[in-house]
Amino acid sequence: MANDIVYFSEEQSEDAVISRMDRSKVDPRLYSVMGSLIKHLHAFIKEVEPTNDEWMAGVKFLTRTGHMSTDWRQEFILLSDTLGVSMLVETINNRKPSGATETTVLGPFYISDAPRYPHGANICLDGKGEPLLVRGRVTDIDGRPIKGALLDVWQANDEGFYDVQQKGTQPDMNLRGIFETGADGSYWFKSVKPRFYPIPDDGPVGQLLAALARHPFRPAHIHFIVGADGFRPITTHVFDPDDPYLATDAVFGVKESLIVEFHKVDDPAEIARVGFDGPYWETVCDFVLAKA
Repeated sequence: MANDIVYFSEEQSEDAVISRMDRSKVDPRLYSVMGSLIKHLHAFIKEVEPTNDEWMAGVKFLTRTGHMSTDWRQEFILLSDTLGVSMLVETINNRKPSGATETTVLGPFYISDAPRYPHGANICLDGKGEPLLVRGRVTDIDGRPIKGALLDVWQANDEGFYDVQQKGTQPDMNLRGIFETGADGSYWFKSVKPRFYPIPDDGPVGQLLAALARHPFRPAHIHFIVGADGFRPITTHVFDPDDPYLATDAVFGVKESLIVEFHKVDDPAEIARVGFDGPYWETVCDFVLAKA
């Protein structure tokens, strides 16, 4: 029917595009997602009113972003991270009851099948950095300890690099490990104090950050994946409150509840008890899981 045709105009541009989709033949979720995308994209263009040169600059930026992506580096995910989209998707998909530990992004340096260690083991395999003792408990929302919870841990070294970024320099599986909680829900292990580091900024995303007068740094943190039978697993970080980039994380991964204290311990008795050779840092990282 001619009356059903929506001709393109500035005023009804989004309606013209959406009307080309046959709703009876398109997956309902895809129809909904694309309809919303078209509406917001056209609204953005109408608000900004880009020139032809500006539009082409945007196309070229996205083209460079695609060319920069490889099997081991995903520049589009990096773009999503720096625009806060990755964290928003993560937060929406991990809404939890009040009291449960909050989640944050997985990050690009996770490796499955890290070695399993007993309590008190040192995951720093090269002995470099300021010694750190990490301890805590895993409980349910009512405060009951969870026995047998697994904590998959990984972090950057004291220079801000993960082992996979320094093949041949750091030992394989350096600063990675899996620990299991005891009957009281507790765990503890040795590591090194983490350091801030930059996300890859030698590509179009880095150029965009520079143009926006933004830095590429992530504040010092330790990654955790915590899970137990019958509970919803969490992927999260803990952050150093004294880090200079805490309030300006390049990928917006910091949540206030994930900031923990790092204390310096120089008591000889405590040093001897935990097995360090000298003063060390200590942090307590407790995690609360919600029922599955």
